[in-house]
Amino acid sequence: MSVLSAHDLSKSYGDVAVFSGVNIELAPGEIVALLGESGSGKSTLLNCLAGLDEADAGRITLAGEDLRTLDDEARSALRRRALGFVFQAFHLLPHLSVADNVALPLRLLGQRDDGRVAQMLAAVNLAALASRMPRQLSGGQLQRVAIARALVHRPQLVLADEPTGNLDARHAAEVLALLRQCTHEAGAACLLVTHSERAAEAADRRLRLDASGLHSA
Repeated sequence: MSVLSAHDLSKSYGDVAVFSGVNIELAPGEIVALLGESGSGKSTLLNCLAGLDEADAGRITLAGEDLRTLDDEARSALRRRALGFVFQAFHLLPHLSVADNVALPLRLLGQRDDGRVAQMLAAVNLAALASRMPRQLSGGQLQRVAIARALVHRPQLVLADEPTGNLDARHAAEVLALLRQCTHEAGAACLLVTHSERAAEAADRRLRLDASGLHSA
């Protein structure tokens, strides 16, 4: 069963078509790279797939739920439960420790699981830094914290938007390898949005987005 299924999606802003005829399916445990030029609509598509933006046409099924049938509150609950996000800018909370940042998705679900937080920090080789603040970490370490946070609540889908954009080549390679390892071990699907051919090499499949739709790359 697919974690994510989208059929015939289209999106426009006024008279300008962002994309049309987009079809995509993601299976548990696979990483799919989404490539495209700047301005091709990759982030807009990501927002539509996450239910943060509304496609003009088409159908999206996420974790067995048809997004068209859900109101804003139900969509938010689905995102908290089924999605993990990894961003280029990390988006860690500067006033929280590494461990507390990782624990945040669990707390939003009304859960506390210190053992799970410790397990994820160990998985990204940051167990010794649990009490540090984000300002005390390098860029590569910050992105590893973001990966641990994205996976701590065992989401079915991870959406990674340019996760290596702020990293040098060595740290980018480390983060991509870690994202692949942790995603596969968790059985989560991952959609990796990137403009980097090197980053796309970490994926099981590659797709390219342009105004006419989504194509194999």
